[in-house]
Amino acid sequence: MRFADFVLLLNVLWFGGAFIQFSIAQGNTLKILVPRQERANPIAPTLSASVAFLGGINLPIGLLSLYLLAARPPFFQAGDAQLALFLFFAACHFSQFAYNLPVLMRGGRVGVAYWPVLTGPMLRIFVIDATLFVANLVVALLLV
Repeated sequence: MRFADFVLLLNVLWFGGAFIQFSIAQGNTLKILVPRQERANPIAPTLSASVAFLGGINLPIGLLSLYLLAARPPFFQAGDAQLALFLFFAACHFSQFAYNLPVLMRGGRVGVAYWPVLTGPMLRIFVIDATLFVANLVVALLLV
């Protein structure tokens, strides 16, 4: 398996998993984002329901990765198309990584605000998005 194919497969798994986490397992996501003592807060169900759009954003990115990997469409054979798409995937991962940086700089969970970036599932998300940003960027750079 070529490195680019492996990175596409990781994209499929990661963005597909994000769809499941945010759109299907919203209650679990709420447990990650909101401390136990605040889950009875009336705003908690609204937060839980609002994360579904994150899954909605991740699903088409994962499906695009799957399509490129499985169907090998003719347009994707062109180096420029591969470059553009791997830069797109890198930007997707970078944006998800980058928006955790300010939370990390604030110290993660402060009281009941924000979420713990350096522990539990959020650490995994933070590290994997950073790693997949780099992997997609490396594929793009190899195409230049």
